[in-house]
Amino acid sequence: MITIPDRYALSSRWLHWLTVVLVAVVIVFGIWIRYFEPADPPFKLRLYNIHESFGVIVFLLTLIRLINRYRHPPPPLPAGTPGVVRFAAHVSHMALYALLLLMPVIGFLATNAWGFPLSVFGVLPLPVPVGKDEELAKLLSFLHWCGAIAIGSLIFAHLMGVIYHTYIRRDGLLRRML
Repeated sequence: MITIPDRYALSSRWLHWLTVVLVAVVIVFGIWIRYFEPADPPFKLRLYNIHESFGVIVFLLTLIRLINRYRHPPPPLPAGTPGVVRFAAHVSHMALYALLLLMPVIGFLATNAWGFPLSVFGVLPLPVPVGKDEELAKLLSFLHWCGAIAIGSLIFAHLMGVIYHTYIRRDGLLRRML
């Protein structure tokens, strides 16, 4: 019989799954914009605004998650978890948090550098810290794309970790977040 390891705090679980949903929305809209660019300019700008607005929410939610993580530390990994797995889990979690903070900032700055101010869902205008600068915009857009590849890779690794713990180690680790 599998015993359920200590669970994450309820707030941690809710914040995790809310982040999953919002990041999925951001990824879908990001792929749509990048690889299936609409021909209609107003529609294209609306898609960008949705992508960017949800990015702002992910940034704020990640700050809340970090505060919550400090107040409610994660439960320990099950006894017997190999050191390399513990290290990989720690590094991948920290990298995910870092990217969840950096990606919206880089995207926001890229948007400004392309000459577009950001208004969250068209109602909350944000300051414009960077003026129009096409060279900077290209660099920031490239960094944002690299970050997207990195975050996609980390999400894949995170899912592989879930599969490893669920089907190979059978240690009930997934239940901590359910």
